[in-house]
Amino acid sequence: MTLVHELDANDPLAHKRAEFEIPKGVIYLDGNSLGCLPRCVTDRMQRVVTHEWAQSLIRGWNDHSWIDMPARVGARIGKLIGAPEGSVVAADSTSVNLVKALSAGLQMRPDRKVILSDTGNFPADLYMAQGLIRGLGQDHVLKLVDPHEVEAALDDTVAVMMLTEVDYRTGRIHDMKALTEKAHAVGAIAQWDLCHSAGAMEVDLTAAKADFAIGCSYKYLNGGPGAPAFIYVNPDHLPHVEPFLSGWMGHEAPFEFDLDYRPAHGTERMTVGTPPILGLTALDAALDAWDNVSMHDVRTKSMALGNLFIEEVERHCSEYGLKLASPRDASARGSQVSFHCPEGYAVMQALISEGVIGDFRSPDIIRFGFTPLYVSYADVVAAATILQRILAEGLWDTPAFKTRSKVT
Repeated sequence: MTLVHELDANDPLAHKRAEFEIPKGVIYLDGNSLGCLPRCVTDRMQRVVTHEWAQSLIRGWNDHSWIDMPARVGARIGKLIGAPEGSVVAADSTSVNLVKALSAGLQMRPDRKVILSDTGNFPADLYMAQGLIRGLGQDHVLKLVDPHEVEAALDDTVAVMMLTEVDYRTGRIHDMKALTEKAHAVGAIAQWDLCHSAGAMEVDLTAAKADFAIGCSYKYLNGGPGAPAFIYVNPDHLPHVEPFLSGWMGHEAPFEFDLDYRPAHGTERMTVGTPPILGLTALDAALDAWDNVSMHDVRTKSMALGNLFIEEVERHCSEYGLKLASPRDASARGSQVSFHCPEGYAVMQALISEGVIGDFRSPDIIRFGFTPLYVSYADVVAAATILQRILAEGLWDTPAFKTRSKVT
């Protein structure tokens, strides 16, 4: 038995692969952008559409507890990120949730004007912070530093430290617990984006004492395109959080139709509009895949997959100009591996045409995500072999592969 076959044979998560729809002939290494479809989602969606929506109509909000779905689904996500019961709701998008959390954090530190982030943060997070600063008109500033300089930049001018735990380009991991401790030591609020963490690695918001966290559910949680995001509020802060986006569903009693806003008592105060029941249904079903899954096993396999891929690519492809962009140390890397690659966009399109789906991030990064629930060790070796053939034979060098699509 080869080493790869032995690894797959002894993989405690190998049985999970059968729970996902993976197109024949595809090696899917883009779960860090959009997760595969869990098979159970199709039946659940069919039932909700044809029975609950079609037959119950408006009664579904009570008869099928639609109204409670943000809290119920949020609680399931909370178990995967070390959050206590009642501290997470599933709602809106990551960007909208960022505004909710950031505005609340700024209110908690009214005498401070600096939002500290880093140059490796996902641009959308920075865009939303910039927009909030303009909207508030209170002279806040967004200070960006190199990711390795965040700790040194924390001082008593910082109101909120706003970071993404796993860098979307390289997979580099911030030490959440250490940076949160340092932020608190200087009196700052610690806010974390878990888009590339939730479902990919062990996260413990309680142990880290994070103040706020946000994240999406369509990547490693496999909730589907545009699936509802989630937001976490440290329970100690809930009584004091005054949402900037004071929505109807965040009201203490939305169906009393008061003309003045009163925030709900729990994390529900962080919700805004009517819950997207179909999106929440798909996400709720997708979360069934996590039943009886050890996040330790997920993280262990994730690191092993990444290590194997780096070894295979560097053994077969280094002569073609590829350079590792991710940390070599698996403990410092999320569930992805990125390489700087000349003509990276065209190379990735050639890979996709050969059934290996990853993605490209400007200016020159080809990125491969490893979702431990459905990616095998054999997948990783096969993907590296196909990459080597594409580079060796110059299969990427065609006009069709160099023409940029809207989504890269």
